[in-house]
Amino acid sequence: MHVESPCLKVRRKSGEKAINLAVRLRLLNRDLKVSSEGRYIYVPLLKKPDGANAEKLAAVLPEFEATTRKFTRRIKCSMSAIDLARKLLPRNLVDFFPRATDFVGDIAIVEIPRELENYRQTVGETVLKAHKNVRTVLAKAGAVSGVRRLREFELLAGQDRTETVHREHGCIYYLDLAKVYFSPRLSYEHKRVASQVTEDETVIDMFAGIGPFSILIAKKHSGVRVYAIDLNPEAVRHLKRNIIANGVHGRVVPIIGDAKEIVASKLANSADRVIMNLPERALEFLSAACEALKPQGGIVHFYHFENGPNPVETAKKRLTEAVERIGYHIENVLLARTVREVSPYRWQVVVDLNIT
Repeated sequence: MHVESPCLKVRRKSGEKAINLAVRLRLLNRDLKVSSEGRYIYVPLLKKPDGANAEKLAAVLPEFEATTRKFTRRIKCSMSAIDLARKLLPRNLVDFFPRATDFVGDIAIVEIPRELENYRQTVGETVLKAHKNVRTVLAKAGAVSGVRRLREFELLAGQDRTETVHREHGCIYYLDLAKVYFSPRLSYEHKRVASQVTEDETVIDMFAGIGPFSILIAKKHSGVRVYAIDLNPEAVRHLKRNIIANGVHGRVVPIIGDAKEIVASKLANSADRVIMNLPERALEFLSAACEALKPQGGIVHFYHFENGPNPVETAKKRLTEAVERIGYHIENVLLARTVREVSPYRWQVVVDLNIT
């Protein structure tokens, strides 16, 4: 069934940003499906944006257009978490129920908003009941922090554990969320980068963690050599197990230590491609990444956190200046885009560079 609704019309590259902003402004019509046509995404709204909402949209989405369009209604599952929440939570709190749930293996991870602090266990039991493959529900109890990029969790429901087995793109990963960093929200990036690698490349994964970039690359390309570096002994321990589990022993070389020191002592001038997935501190390691490239240059996949209304352009400018400052040259920018929103007006950005 089709229903006419007010909506935002934005370019595809701004689709994720528009949806997230509509959610924050409580404008998103969740009963209708987002649609697309040509180069544009159409985000259904509960009402036409006006006043302060229109100003906020214009600040973040300078090219948006408020229009109307026919949308398809969503088919609701009677046992979805939000439907269960409607039965268990006060009516005025249902809108605060977490819509974004991360699934890592059989563990679900949610973020509890301030409004639901007194209903934490209810949220956990609801998620556990709605998702039959979930055995544990955890709540984020702090931000990712420290050189090992760890986060604290609180048990909401189910089995009291943080160890699990996660499957992604045909690979299997053993991990402990309390001891290593892993984000299922980077699944697309893992596949995107792996698909760009060619046979016989040498790749350096400077912050490899449990191996989602390194292992997928080696699984897709039998002729590659990937040096997977991480400072966290627990991450490298799981990485070694995952290398064996995925049959890429010999193609992925696990190395424990500081990426700067490892490149300087063992891997200078050796790589066709470098992956830098440490957005909090990647700029500090940019010189080491350039030094790791072969003399003729190569590709760097640079992940970075950026604030403001134009995070991609700001990141490109900041990165270009940093590369030139350390004496290298950007042949061209192959890709630059937002990966995900990590907090209001703060984005994870990826920039792929061809550096000489």
